[in-house]
Amino acid sequence: MAQQVDASRISELKQVVAGALAEAESTGASQADADASLQRGLTATVRLGEIDTLEYHRDRGLSVTLYFGKAKGSASTADLSPTAVRETVLKAAAIARHTTEDPCAGLPDPADLAREIPDLDLHHPWELEPEQAVTLARECEAAGLAVDARLKNSEGATLTTHSGVRVFGNSLGFLAGLASTSHSLSCALLAQDGSDMQRDYWYTVARNPAALEPAQAVGRRAAERALARLDARRLSTRRAPVLFCAELARGLFGHFIGAIRGPSQYRRASFLLDAVGQSVFPPFIDIVERPHIRQGLASSPFDGEGVATRDRDLVRAGVLQGYVLGTYSARKLGLHTTGNAGGIHNLLVSSKESGSFEELLARMGTGLFVTELMGQGVNGVTGDYSRGASGFWVEGGSIAYPVHELTIAGNLRDILSGVVAVGSDVDAKGAIQTGSVLLSELTIAGE
Repeated sequence: MAQQVDASRISELKQVVAGALAEAESTGASQADADASLQRGLTATVRLGEIDTLEYHRDRGLSVTLYFGKAKGSASTADLSPTAVRETVLKAAAIARHTTEDPCAGLPDPADLAREIPDLDLHHPWELEPEQAVTLARECEAAGLAVDARLKNSEGATLTTHSGVRVFGNSLGFLAGLASTSHSLSCALLAQDGSDMQRDYWYTVARNPAALEPAQAVGRRAAERALARLDARRLSTRRAPVLFCAELARGLFGHFIGAIRGPSQYRRASFLLDAVGQSVFPPFIDIVERPHIRQGLASSPFDGEGVATRDRDLVRAGVLQGYVLGTYSARKLGLHTTGNAGGIHNLLVSSKESGSFEELLARMGTGLFVTELMGQGVNGVTGDYSRGASGFWVEGGSIAYPVHELTIAGNLRDILSGVVAVGSDVDAKGAIQTGSVLLSELTIAGE
């Protein structure tokens, strides 16, 4: 039944997009594209057993872009009626007529558009009643609070279920729709021992609700993480090896992606400027993009411009193979789109220098295991990196005690080239999938 409903929604949106493109043609636009979506969902948050928030989400939207030669105009609306669609197209046309031409503007080359749309199994609706969502959130929080008497407070447990359909089309004959879902459950708890109070969390997310971690397991994991942080100490300033947990390690690779995105390159604002063909990581590191993983959180058969997504090697034996480009940035650089308008699609990090989390701890010997980062002290132009941090001090290859109120600092170019190993404990809860990352050395500022 859910599949029939979403097929009907896709058909409805295709009519909206086709109507927008027809209106665009009537304005005399040389090219046009339109993107329509319908989103719905439910969010339930429980705190200390009581309902904190219960929200339904219902959103719809249409964005239209018109080109008159190389002049571009865009407009959007949340009203999908024919009258609103026509008014939106006319607004985009008016903007385009007053815009300076850009030689790189325009739709993708027709040969780049996705002509076959593989089924990536992204659509798994979860028809939860509000009472069921509240019950699961309560079970999650209660399981966490029951772990230890020192768990005295909570920031709550939140369950979110989301389903959406999107249709994109352009004047080159491309018209395709996609239905997808995303579901998550999270819990944040506070542990207190005397005057010492510490907070931590855990979460699970998946396209298919059957792939979520059990509610009670999420609550218990949040509890264990919060309890482990009690009696945290401060460190003196030093340089030492640093191990990032898997869920934070993806951020390091996120900074890498930001530096090799097309806009960073053509604006000449990147610490990895003109880095294709250079060794960015050690030779045992490979990074690949796999857009067609079934049920992948960042899977998509086409990018934000309708360009077909394809498997590619981004880093091979530590050497950067190419940039992350949409059509516009590719033209600015004299290159070809990589199908990344709108972002990356399932980046997988692998390493010939690997091991379990415990093996990485043993390999580090003495150093800092980071489990939380704070602040935004990252300069994408220079690569300077400085973040507030907390975690655990490691001695003799084992966790010795929790630490907090630290700052870790270095330069991203050195950080990326200084990777010692990547763990086998891969975290797949995002667009970048990696295990824990062991770095040779960073500056740790403390007392």
